[in-house]
Amino acid sequence: MTFENLLIHTCDIERFTEGAQDAYGTPTKTWAVLHDDEPCRHVSGNPREIRVGQEVVVVSDQLFVGDIDVTEQDRVIIDTVTYQILAVIFREDSLGPHRKECFLEVVK
Repeated sequence: MTFENLLIHTCDIERFTEGAQDAYGTPTKTWAVLHDDEPCRHVSGNPREIRVGQEVVVVSDQLFVGDIDVTEQDRVIIDTVTYQILAVIFREDSLGPHRKECFLEVVK
């Protein structure tokens, strides 16, 4: 079974960018879609401690994606639920970059 066969979900990944100018000429900040309907695998329920800066956070949501452009400043929408990406870990096999594992926290 290949890694692509394990990606049974889809998600939208968004990045915070400058949008149109407001009435004062200042660009407004908005979330723009970076990846639309990206194949992924969302796993929930296995609590794990990760370090985010100086803070240790317990997360139970993980997202597995291919080798795509995604960072800790992005957010993910899965089945209408929005998650903040707290950490991105690169995983490699003998051929090089393979996938990325993202740790998520629900945006409230």
